[in-house]
Amino acid sequence: MKLSVLKFALLLGVLAVSSLSFSQDFQGKAYYQSKTTMDMDDWGGREMSPDRKKQIMERMKSFLEKEYILTFTQAESIYKEEEKLEAPGGGRGFGGFGSSMTGGPKYKNVKTKEVIQDQEFFGKQFLIKDDLTNLEWKMGTETKKIGQYTCFKATATKEVDKLDWRSMRRRGRDNDKTDGKKDATKTNDSIKSGDEANGDPMSEIEVPKTIEVVAWYTPQIPVNQGPDDFWGLPGLILEVNADRTTILCTKIVLNPEDKETIEKPEKGDQVTQEEYNEIITKKMEEMREMYGGRGGRGGRGRN
Repeated sequence: MKLSVLKFALLLGVLAVSSLSFSQDFQGKAYYQSKTTMDMDDWGGREMSPDRKKQIMERMKSFLEKEYILTFTQAESIYKEEEKLEAPGGGRGFGGFGSSMTGGPKYKNVKTKEVIQDQEFFGKQFLIKDDLTNLEWKMGTETKKIGQYTCFKATATKEVDKLDWRSMRRRGRDNDKTDGKKDATKTNDSIKSGDEANGDPMSEIEVPKTIEVVAWYTPQIPVNQGPDDFWGLPGLILEVNADRTTILCTKIVLNPEDKETIEKPEKGDQVTQEEYNEIITKKMEEMREMYGGRGGRGGRGRN
């Protein structure tokens, strides 16, 4: 009994010292690797040779695999891609829409519940500004080590943005073999609506309305920050598994000597996420009419 009391007292002491180290001027940097998997068979890859598949995936690698830095305090954070030179012709993946899908720096304030995304689309700058919404996390007791940190598991169901390329899939194909038929209809209608007869490529794409998210957070860094859209747990989120995307923390620096000023993105036309989606959808429709129209005339000519 005395030993248990002593251990409890020591634990309280450690927590007290930890809380002192996370003062008002505390700042940290977390480095993440993000990887999204893509099944080439879903996109006509079955007819490709293994060498051709490998070649395409190599070109897509810089688009599907990225590195980010999360600079955070108790209240604020900025999440941005780590700058690096890109190989010629690599990483564009979806042509002119590539820049709209990767995004610029993302600012979050967990006190004011504010999120601002710096975004460029076809050469125009936008500020996507919305209220920060929290997921309804279910706390688990399962733990694992990520680096030197003990992490706890939490799960949630997340609504998917209808233009989130990371969860786009060919209609009628679902990786979940058991629930695929049931869940295949639960998609964002605005993506799968389209004139298939006119050759609209987006008519073959669907996005699930919700996905299951697994997060691993560490109370050893008692801030409710995390990468990308994720936050709201009693500790820094070090790993996220969301549909086909995994985000993993590879390095943490607490109280760096050269602290960075976390600033809100300010340049660009301010829009909500819904308004921004409407802008992208309109542009997609314009391109469909331009390129699909040609295909339509060509098709009528052949008939």
